[in-house]
Amino acid sequence: MDNPFVIRAYKSKELFCDRESELATLIKHCTNGVDTTIISLRRMGKTGFIYRLFEEIRDSGIDVTLIYVDIYASRSLSDFIKSLSESIVKTFPEKSPFGERFMAFIKSLRPLITFDAITGEPQFQINYQSEQEKEYTLKGLFNFLENQGVRILLAIDEFQQIREYPESNMEELLRTYIQPLNNVIFIFCGSKKHIMIDIFNNAKRPFYASTKFITLEEISTKSYNKFIEKNFTMNGRTITPKAIKYILEWTKRHTYYTQSLCNTVFSNDDKDVGIEEVKKACLQIFQQNESIYFQYRRLLTDNQWNFLIAVAKEQQVKQISSIKFISKYNVGTPASAKRIVDSLCDKELLAESTTKEGTFYFVYDVFFSRWLEREYS
Repeated sequence: MDNPFVIRAYKSKELFCDRESELATLIKHCTNGVDTTIISLRRMGKTGFIYRLFEEIRDSGIDVTLIYVDIYASRSLSDFIKSLSESIVKTFPEKSPFGERFMAFIKSLRPLITFDAITGEPQFQINYQSEQEKEYTLKGLFNFLENQGVRILLAIDEFQQIREYPESNMEELLRTYIQPLNNVIFIFCGSKKHIMIDIFNNAKRPFYASTKFITLEEISTKSYNKFIEKNFTMNGRTITPKAIKYILEWTKRHTYYTQSLCNTVFSNDDKDVGIEEVKKACLQIFQQNESIYFQYRRLLTDNQWNFLIAVAKEQQVKQISSIKFISKYNVGTPASAKRIVDSLCDKELLAESTTKEGTFYFVYDVFFSRWLEREYS
């Protein structure tokens, strides 16, 4: 039987937990032509949430064309154009009317077209003579989408990546080309909250006040309880309330980690699942990932490594450079703590979260955090 706890590609709304309130808000934005910024930590389920939205739109019969592009791996304006072009072709096969028109447009740019050896999907390499040619191509892409006579919903994932491009004018450029569009609705997704907020909520930036915000937090304990119990029961298994509670506390209800632990528990084929079966799955996850954690150790300084251990033991730290925290774990000085925190956040080993209670820090990877707690207890 298929494992109901999905940890890779989105499968169906039946295997997707909750987000009903956020989904209703996002559909309202899309149907009213409002651009939206979605912010969440990585592995909190924002990509699955976008595909859940796409499925809901298709099922509802809303007349809108859906395009998803992930620019996480992009490093420049050229990469952005390439990613967007390939996503359009992936969404609309070459022999469809839309696909035929788009391929005609792309071929006018004289690209080198190759095909992925595994998927068979076309890949584009466009040579530019100048920066102006790149900008002209980007403008042409948006104008092409605008002039297809249909409403288009374009979701751009990991949008904060544009801040890493060598082109320092990316925000100005995108805002200039996007602002006149009437037929294209945008969803900008990002996992680096401070950058996304600066892009869309800084009065000095081009995208200021141009979108509405949705933040994806942890799914509620109640919703996850029901979801986990239902998926075990529907597959002829039982899982105790205490086992579910242990899962949710151990994974801190971070979507990927909760799904992954449940996936491992389910794959062990135990008919009746209690806390001991869950703990066995936790150990399996440690064993699977331990070589990665040892590699982290090799790449970090002693001070950085010890700092990670200290944060993991606390689970979350509010006063990250306080004398109390630093002296408790003997991890340097307030000045060195600030440098270490900045470095670990850049490496995405530490994460920063700001709530109404204040700003706090935690080890980004929940499984890594639990491993550090266990190894250095």
